[in-house]
Amino acid sequence: MRTLFSGGTLYTGHTEAPAPGDILVEDGRITAVGSGLDADEVIDCTGRWISPGFFDAHVHVAFDSPSMTSNLESPFSLQFYRAAANLKRTLDIGVTSVRDAAGADLGIKTAVDTGLIPGPRMQISISLLSQTGGHGDSHTACGVDVPLMVPHPGRPRGVVDGVDEVRRMVRTLIREGADVIKVATTGGVLSPRDDPRHAHFRDAEIAVMVEEAAAAGLAVMAHAQGTEGVKAAIRNGVRSIEHGIFLDDEAIEMMLDRGTWLVPTLHAPRSLLAAIDAGVPYPPAVVDKAHMVFEAHRDSVRRAHEAGVAIAMGTDCGVGPHGTNLDELAFMTECGMSDLDALHATTGSAAALLGVADDRGLIAPGQRADLVVLDGTPGEVTDLTPRVRGVYQDGRLVSDGPQPAA
Repeated sequence: MRTLFSGGTLYTGHTEAPAPGDILVEDGRITAVGSGLDADEVIDCTGRWISPGFFDAHVHVAFDSPSMTSNLESPFSLQFYRAAANLKRTLDIGVTSVRDAAGADLGIKTAVDTGLIPGPRMQISISLLSQTGGHGDSHTACGVDVPLMVPHPGRPRGVVDGVDEVRRMVRTLIREGADVIKVATTGGVLSPRDDPRHAHFRDAEIAVMVEEAAAAGLAVMAHAQGTEGVKAAIRNGVRSIEHGIFLDDEAIEMMLDRGTWLVPTLHAPRSLLAAIDAGVPYPPAVVDKAHMVFEAHRDSVRRAHEAGVAIAMGTDCGVGPHGTNLDELAFMTECGMSDLDALHATTGSAAALLGVADDRGLIAPGQRADLVVLDGTPGEVTDLTPRVRGVYQDGRLVSDGPQPAA
């Protein structure tokens, strides 16, 4: 069966201007792009535009909220049902590939891969590597551990110290099915006992993470907010900086020199501040840090983009609501990125970051036919979500767009 997507405007995943064109799909792959193409089935896209399936390079599908109270009140196994619902919401808005930044285990990924549940194609990191007292250490002031992600078979506790413990944990995560290794090289906003400006792990510890990941053909992504922790991650070969809240000129230059990506996750602090305003009971330290980082974050992203740092779209959804991922594109344009820059960040650039650019992320012959059909034109990325009209994986319709709330 040859299927033709006909009459639409094509955004190809690059940064050149969109143009009219047709897409011929056969056996799940794009076989031709152009005009005058023949097919067995025609999908009329007149008045609409077509994009490669969107990527979100930083999500947490196994939870809906980082609220400690919510997690304490939730049965352990509920996270797996939430993951299924979150994956469906994400797919419905045209996000056909995600990188889960801790929480999802191999069972969740396998459920998607085998068609047991619908969802985006997944890369998983499973657990966050954190030093004692770091962003992933769930120890509270009262002496009790209250983890956001309870360890279980297939998702080990990621708190490690010293080169030997780090090496063993990276090998353990690879054994459990990790596609990428995630480390926190700084404190964070949501962890009440640390400071996002402080550097975590020493160079030797970060270097051994990268060494062990590379031996298995994997990359390392770094939760890195403070300047020195960002630089330590870049210096030791981490592939992407997640958040990048306090970037100075030297850090930006290092990213350019090393080819390091930035995944801004502008969605996360906005979502956190909205939750605080709505009365969600976060600890005072978290509230203070959320307000402290907001403007610095936007300024860092703006300067990194102006300098030419490679940027991939990521949201940190799980901190904010799943299914709102595409809001990130508008947030990126507020930091000086053009609409096409933002679209590139969630297609071609993100595919390159995840190492799948030869498979998907572009509209070109040979690429997997993961496609999104949207109303209107691609000249404006604000309010993309309600414009999604069809989501395709391997050329097969998997969603008619976002579903109304139950």
